[in-house]
Parts: sequence; structure tokens; C-alpha cells
Amino acid sequence: MEISVIRAEETWQQAGAYYVRIQGMARQHGITLRREFDEHDTPGTKYIVLLDGDFPVATSRFYPLEGGSAMIGRVVVLPEYRGKGLGTSAVSEAEQWLRELGYTNAVVESRVTAVGFYEKLGYTVTGEDMIHGDTFDCIRMEKPL
Repeated sequence: MEISVIRAEETWQQAGAYYVRIQGMARQHGITLRREFDEHDTPGTKYIVLLDGDFPVATSRFYPLEGGSAMIGRVVVLPEYRGKGLGTSAVSEAEQWLRELGYTNAVVESRVTAVGFYEKLGYTVTGEDMIHGDTFDCIRMEKPL
């Protein structure tokens, strides 16, 4: 396994992020493409893609919120690559890019099953109310950058 990380700023690179999301989330959980690709997938959205050779295997995205914060989301690792630290790399790389862009706070809306993953990365629960999404129940978490 030869993993490299790219900041996907060109369409062909973003296609790698979309591929991972379709294969690793939409297909696995029966999520329609209309739900998976929402109003936050725009030309201004930033994507991280992890490659095994030339093959996309993990991704994350982020977009700005108010007050120096940004939302990191759609953290997906292909099933056969899970448990190898690639999700951590996808989030850490997004956080580094956010710092370079001047953001001071990262926000995630974590699936209930992933709260422990984000806590290990330094995130704390900030929203007491469950967020009932179309697909998953989530909990808001934040981390100062």
C-alpha cells in the first residue's frame, strides 16, 4: 500500500472524492446520489483525497461556516481500506489546510457511531441535541485549530 494525499482542486481530482463517497457510503448505506451530493458540493468546496497508487481510497471535504469556522464532513474510507488510519489522515490533512487558510475552528457533525473516532482526534461534543439527518443521526463536535 503506497498512500499519497492530494488536495483535490481540479475536477479530475474531485472525481476521486466522489468515487470514494459513492462506493464507500452511498452504495453501502443505500444513500441516493441526490442525498449524498448536497448543496455543499460546489466549485468552492475543498476536498482531500487519499490515493493508493493512482486509485482513490479515502476522502474528506470542508466548507466555510461563520466566524472563522469550517465544517469538515463526508469523511469516507473504502471498506477494504478501513482500520489503517486513513480516516485520521483525511481529517488531519483537512485541518492542516484549514489552518493554512486562516480558519480557527473545525466543526464536524459526527455519526453517533463515529463520536469516539473524532474524540481521539481532539474534538469535543458541543451540541446537546441530536441532529436527525435524512440518513444518519449525528452529534455536533468542534475542535480549535
